[in-house]
Amino acid sequence: MRSPLTGGAGEDDPRRVEPAGDGRPVAVEERVVTKPARTSAAAAFALAFGVAAFVCVLIVILSPVGLVLGIIGLILGVLGLRAARRVGITGKGVAIVGLVLSALAIVISIAFAAGMVTVLNNDSAVERIEQEVDKMRDKLPSQIEVPQP
Repeated sequence: MRSPLTGGAGEDDPRRVEPAGDGRPVAVEERVVTKPARTSAAAAFALAFGVAAFVCVLIVILSPVGLVLGIIGLILGVLGLRAARRVGITGKGVAIVGLVLSALAIVISIAFAAGMVTVLNNDSAVERIEQEVDKMRDKLPSQIEVPQP
């Protein structure tokens, strides 16, 4: 019966046997240990902040919050891309998606703010809004009866 360390070990076999200086065979085992790649935390947070910023901007009233989250996501996305260059760290795609969503959130938020400033600085637009609000106020009933249980 052959021993797993001495039988049929070729030069390419990682379990090959080499003679020691005193004549005894010594087993030499070569192992390649690889660590699983880790996703960059900055890239993951960039994606989270980018999604949160984009959702906040789409909910128009939370647009300023979306702008702040978008800026944070943009910074984290750049840091995530830098971290993904290192050996053993992944997350380049995650960082890119976070960057894109953050940038979109920033652009939409700035466009919304610019539109609001433009409308509010236009006197005729403000007068039309006031007229519409007055019309809606006139349609409301003057007294509301609340039924008693």
